[in-house]
Amino acid sequence: MPALVNYRGDDDYHTGGSLCSKDSTRFLSIYGSPCKRQRISDSYSLFLEEEKKPSIEVLPDVLLYEILRRLPGGQARSASACVSNRWLTILSNVRTSEMVHEPSNDTEMVQENDGFLTRCLEGNKATDRRLQSVAVGTSARGGLGKLSVRGSNKVTKIGFTAIAHGCPSLKVLSLWNVPSIGDEALIEISKECHLLEKLDLSHCPSISNKGISAIAQNCPNLSSLTIDSCKNIGNESLQAVARCCPNLQSITIKDCPNVGDQGIATLLSSLSSVLKKVKFQSLSITDFSLAVIGHYGKSITNLALIGLQTASQKGFWAMGSAKGLQSLTSLTVVSCYGITDLSLEAIGKGCGFLKQILIKKCCFVSDKGLVSFTEATESLECLHLEECNRVSQQGILGSLKSKLKSLTIVKCMGIKDFPQETPEFTQCGSLRSLTIRDCIGFGNTNLATFGKFCFELQNLELSGLCGITDSGLSSILENCQAGLVKVNVSNCLNLTDKVVVDLAKNHGGSLKVLNLEGCRRITDESLVSVADYCLLLTDIDVSKCCISDNGLHCLSEGVQMGLQVLSVSGCSKISNKSAPFFKKLGETLVGLNIQQCHLISSSLVDSLIENLWRCDILY
Repeated sequence: MPALVNYRGDDDYHTGGSLCSKDSTRFLSIYGSPCKRQRISDSYSLFLEEEKKPSIEVLPDVLLYEILRRLPGGQARSASACVSNRWLTILSNVRTSEMVHEPSNDTEMVQENDGFLTRCLEGNKATDRRLQSVAVGTSARGGLGKLSVRGSNKVTKIGFTAIAHGCPSLKVLSLWNVPSIGDEALIEISKECHLLEKLDLSHCPSISNKGISAIAQNCPNLSSLTIDSCKNIGNESLQAVARCCPNLQSITIKDCPNVGDQGIATLLSSLSSVLKKVKFQSLSITDFSLAVIGHYGKSITNLALIGLQTASQKGFWAMGSAKGLQSLTSLTVVSCYGITDLSLEAIGKGCGFLKQILIKKCCFVSDKGLVSFTEATESLECLHLEECNRVSQQGILGSLKSKLKSLTIVKCMGIKDFPQETPEFTQCGSLRSLTIRDCIGFGNTNLATFGKFCFELQNLELSGLCGITDSGLSSILENCQAGLVKVNVSNCLNLTDKVVVDLAKNHGGSLKVLNLEGCRRITDESLVSVADYCLLLTDIDVSKCCISDNGLHCLSEGVQMGLQVLSVSGCSKISNKSAPFFKKLGETLVGLNIQQCHLISSSLVDSLIENLWRCDILY
């Protein structure tokens, strides 16, 4: 009973304010006359039941709010939030600026809210209660800096209001597949989190221009914006960003049907001096937008144009001919029918500092355009061609330049393996990385041609090339003077132990990574050579090869001292006899793949997991 009188938590009786009439009657009936015996009524029994609850629970939310915001530190707030959902809700709505830091004897260290904590909530774990807990728990532990919510339909404005109130230090917000989140949540974030620098929205159909505009108006530090598959976001959002976000450096817009030329033009023209990274994908923009990019993109260093089906050759030609992309160093063009030989040549002439380009699924690019482009770009270092079927080996060889360091060719079906006159490549000694992947027409003749000028190669990937044999690869191995560091010949079915032995002998002093996955003619003999010559090897993959226990035995006794990753997945001849070899190799291993090794028992797997505790084991 004294708790009812002293519910404020101090030493004075409550003399002011008002108790409801029912409570007043109970109070007088209990304390009115100490000499008179009182009858226990139903009302009094109900009162006794209520008295069993903690006394502070009778306080209204407004008073409980005043108490909880005066808690001495983060530990006390977190503990209080665990009392009940009511307390959690009240604490999560206390703004950091409203917390009263009164002097106390608590030794807890108070940290400034610098925003270095990161939280990621996914699926069923992403709820309003969880967001409220994050808001309370991080507010006094350095502050929440990054928040990611993925794949949830259980979060609402309530949870994000808590984040807004408790986490003003928030700098990065990422929402992916969160259909229950609408403009109200972003508006709450914009009111409190003025330090926001990066916003990433993907598959959020309930967010519209209203929410993006609120962020733009209240978060001037915004430097990165990604909008992916948000059907209700359009030109109005981009115009608001253009007006209010002078620090925006990176913009990605993908599959937003309401974004058009008007929004793109306003964005590019208003932020021409700061915008550096631009990616537009699957948008209904026309040649006008490309011309604007070419004219106003003077600060753009990275540009990606993907799936722009409504842009023609004229737009890409105008983009290059405008000669405004003078800072552009990286260009990616995928599935754009407007990229032709003519427009590609114009881009080469207009982008004088371009260092790397990726062209994929551009069916109108041929040898002529590729050669003209590379002749016009003096600074080109990395060339990546993928699924450009009009390009042949003649165009590729003709595009090699003195400064080219990396060449990647993937699924280019126009490449055929037949003899031809090889141009002079005395000036092409800079190539460090060569990747030829899944080009079914690429064979030994093509490989021998590359072997004539690949003197400085360090990284070599020849993947999925059934047309090459030991003799073709040997021409490159013999001519590489710098020493190969990474070699990937996965799924080259006709390679044998002979070429691996040559590789180990000639490049064992430099080789660090070797991938032989799917080379079914590779046996223990290859591992013997690797064990004898490859001193620096850190990663080897012999999955689906003809490797047995004897091969692993030799590898474990080899000269290599720092093997970190070993994959023998699908090697049907490896059994429990390899247990001591695995354990010896495990002294340095951090990754081991023994999947689909059916002769390895579960008991051995358990033993390896127990003994190789520093190693991630796939089984």
